[in-house]
Amino acid sequence: MLKLAAPLVVAELGWMGMGIVDTMMVGRVSAEAMGAVSLGSVLFYAVAIFGSGLMLGLDTLVSQAYGAGRRMDCHRALISAVYLSLPLAPVLMLLVWCWEPLLARFGINPSVMRQTLPYLRAIMWSTWPLLLYFALRRYLQAMNHTAPIMFTLVSANLVNLAGNWVLVYGHLGARAMGAEGSGWATCISRVYMIAVLLIYTLYDAIENRTGLMDVQLEPDFARIRALLKLGFPAAAQLSLEVGVFAAATALIATLDPLSLAAHQIAMNTATFTYMVPLGISSAAAVRVGHALGRGDISAAARAGWTGMGLGAIFMAGAGVVLVTLPEYVARVFTTDRAVIRNAVALLAVAAAFQLFDGIQTVATGALRGAGDTRTPMLCHMLSYWLIGLPLGYVLCFVVGWRAVGLWTGLCIALILIGIVLLLVWTRKVRALATTHGVVVQV
Repeated sequence: MLKLAAPLVVAELGWMGMGIVDTMMVGRVSAEAMGAVSLGSVLFYAVAIFGSGLMLGLDTLVSQAYGAGRRMDCHRALISAVYLSLPLAPVLMLLVWCWEPLLARFGINPSVMRQTLPYLRAIMWSTWPLLLYFALRRYLQAMNHTAPIMFTLVSANLVNLAGNWVLVYGHLGARAMGAEGSGWATCISRVYMIAVLLIYTLYDAIENRTGLMDVQLEPDFARIRALLKLGFPAAAQLSLEVGVFAAATALIATLDPLSLAAHQIAMNTATFTYMVPLGISSAAAVRVGHALGRGDISAAARAGWTGMGLGAIFMAGAGVVLVTLPEYVARVFTTDRAVIRNAVALLAVAAAFQLFDGIQTVATGALRGAGDTRTPMLCHMLSYWLIGLPLGYVLCFVVGWRAVGLWTGLCIALILIGIVLLLVWTRKVRALATTHGVVVQV
């Protein structure tokens, strides 16, 4: 598990690192610019993450086919994902563009609003590269090729950093674009990412004669339907999760720029720690899929439990750090004392849900490897949107806890999701064991 998960964890941290670099760079411009990047990135991902989530079906299709020794099925799944991305990208870009007329109705601070719209217009051009990156990444990691994914994300941070330095501040003769420049830097880094993974995939196919160059290129509609059947619930689950934090960000944006900046710091920190169990989750999905592909139910159960144990241990440690050293964490992002004070309170709430966030993330991956993407979707929908967000709204605007109130509501939702998905995985293991007539440790 560690051998497969370690490069994926580094890749996830590299992915998050780009967001942190964006925040740190624009944070030196103004609190309004930081708030604009926070709001704009959340609104973009609320739409784009659905398309990326559709590619999660590759975890099941490719890993189980690879475990069963059906290499050509792995290649056909990738080609199907590429075909799926072609009509999907313009639809998602149109939906991102539709945020512009809607934002005016949210009561967002005008100084934040003026910088959010140019950022959104820039970052939406990264939609198709983002979809292709996720397709290639899922295909490669499901066949145990994780090192190129790690290299791509780490090196992309350097590309993003250079792009921010040039476009945000106006170096090397470029115009200082502030938050908008950060959006264009993200686009450039994503084009770089897909180029690197594509070059590696083609090189590996030619050098090792994997059969990818021989696969038929016409659309396989049955396989596309299978990808959609698995990917749609996973995409909906991701959209529900990102969407609830987008809603929270939009609500906090109605308070004041300081609260929004503190929210961005806490979001970046919580997302950074989340990247570790997310990498373990991907490894768990692959290992569970491999085991089920070759018919080894005991190995599938061990893979899921091992992943959840590793995720829980790391996130428990992260919670301790957020409780004991919140000011030091906040100072990484800003030197503004008022923003730091607000961020410390939100980091305390984040510490409370770390353990459960780790469990639910890895459990979601393990269930996806077993072909169950529907249960996590339902769990996230009910816990976030029917319990967490309404409770957070009441605590924020009625009780008067402001941003802390919204975070408290989402914290309770995450705790519920972690407990429920842990129980669901336990039942899944028992059901698989019963079906195949084997005895496994639960």
